[in-house]
Amino acid sequence: MRILVLGAGKMGSFFLDLLSFNHETAVFEKDPKRLRFTYNTLRFTSLEEIREFKPELVINAVTVKYTISAFNEVLPYLPDDCIISDISSVKTGLKDFYEKCNHRYVSTHPMFGPTFANLNQLQEENAIIINEGDYMGRIFFKDLYSNIGLNIYEYSFEEHDKTVAYSLSIPFVSTFVFAAVMKHQDAPGTTFKRHMKIAKGVLNEDDYLLQEILFNPHTPEQIEHIEKEMDELLTIIRNKDANGMKAYLTKIRTNLAANK
Repeated sequence: MRILVLGAGKMGSFFLDLLSFNHETAVFEKDPKRLRFTYNTLRFTSLEEIREFKPELVINAVTVKYTISAFNEVLPYLPDDCIISDISSVKTGLKDFYEKCNHRYVSTHPMFGPTFANLNQLQEENAIIINEGDYMGRIFFKDLYSNIGLNIYEYSFEEHDKTVAYSLSIPFVSTFVFAAVMKHQDAPGTTFKRHMKIAKGVLNEDDYLLQEILFNPHTPEQIEHIEKEMDELLTIIRNKDANGMKAYLTKIRTNLAANK
């Protein structure tokens, strides 16, 4: 299959590495410096090269802020039967875009990123495939993700957004609060250093990505849950309620055990 990847960033390069030995691949990237370390794939910097390549599948791996604009830019240069796809962690506006674009489409979300995941050891990582797209496109990504050991889940666009609001918004908000109140430590403990590493990793993400995840319409409900738990814990601490603390620790340990 002829596959075009849009964007030669970390995830774009990851997909090229996965695909380039079994498919005819090309990457379109406006910044030539990002193409220096791509190999075994065609490297495009002009839209006319895309027309000549005639891709059968496009994987949009640009920064989430530019996902739809990147599609709009290349659509006039794609064959009518080309399947277009995205791997965006934020699906805002994509369903409406796909329904109007006159192309078969598939939308997926590898639930890991280059910041924390070991891209050579992905057996404990997950991927979501949106079940509203093209059947053959879904089969392609299901086979691809299965071959690298990912656990695959199929959700609608709506279900995906709810999942992201829970699985990303809660840790992001918790990390933001930690980073906002932390002070310099000359001799930090192990737990503090681990939280610091997580905070630095999260805040290295693109600002627009962080914003869009937190602006997910399902995020406020999750933050309200955090506020409720913080109020309960603060009351226990202020009252030095030993029995209340024991019950609270039991509750959260049970919750952790149920989410292994």
